[in-house]
Amino acid sequence: MVVVCGEALMDVFAADPTASGLALDARIGGSPLNVAIGLRRLGQPAAFFGGVSSGFLGDRLMQALHDEAVDTACTVRIEAPATLSLVGLDAQGVPNYAFYGEGAADRLLPLSALARVPAVPAYQFGSYTMVVEPVAATQRALIERETVRDLESEGERAVIAYDPNIRLKVEPDIQRWRDTLAWMLPRTQLLKVSDEDLGLLYPGVAAAELAARWLAAGVALVVVTRGGEGAWAWTASDHVAVPPVAVPVVDTVGAGDTFQAALLTALAERGLLNRAALRRLGAADLAAVLTFAARAAAITCSRRGADLPRRAELPA
Repeated sequence: MVVVCGEALMDVFAADPTASGLALDARIGGSPLNVAIGLRRLGQPAAFFGGVSSGFLGDRLMQALHDEAVDTACTVRIEAPATLSLVGLDAQGVPNYAFYGEGAADRLLPLSALARVPAVPAYQFGSYTMVVEPVAATQRALIERETVRDLESEGERAVIAYDPNIRLKVEPDIQRWRDTLAWMLPRTQLLKVSDEDLGLLYPGVAAAELAARWLAAGVALVVVTRGGEGAWAWTASDHVAVPPVAVPVVDTVGAGDTFQAALLTALAERGLLNRAALRRLGAADLAAVLTFAARAAAITCSRRGADLPRRAELPA
């Protein structure tokens, strides 16, 4: 099982004007929520660790998790509003985002919630709950708990996967994101980052140079997604590039989350989602895993919204 940690929220899209205002279309969202759902659709057991509003919007988020068979034993209902991400188009037709989340349930996940989180083979972290408090402190405590468990256990160590997924509209201080990444590096085995996020974190620095730094810091596998240009990956011994999968693009919402869910799935299906296997991952397996993830992301891009694929839509 993979425990996916982070936010579940409502994306609220501007629709048609009405006689007295504007129609809004609210849909379930949040990058970690998408990853958890994506894992289940691809046939992998997944749980969601995060704070969810106790109100009617939280009820809808919980219903989505239940409908997709995501384990909610470590999902915490909190007496607070749900975060709203408002999405509209500016005069040039470019999407414009505004987050309303101060004091929302996803940010208020307490340290006491750690008692609900089981020991599992892999944990997925990322997005803005890693940089806003108090939830960030709770997630760091979970990571530290697993580090201590690793040191004390004679069994297999858990894999920590991380995707920064930067949202400057939530936390505009890019140094906060850099500091979080630096803290995560020696604790992370699988790091996936988009080229867009690289440009925000370290403008002008080549991806290969950053990958070399991160591998030296302790990461076993670094993956850089490049949108319509495909994806790159590095281990200590190999560098692999895969081309994009050509599809008619409807939109790219959820593509990165799909890639991450599919990356974890492909590794798990091959028995490679463990620390030892990631360290010895060869070029052939790495290329196969990246290709699978790219195909999954392309399916999401071919339809409206974050409609992640199911396992039967992808090659065996």
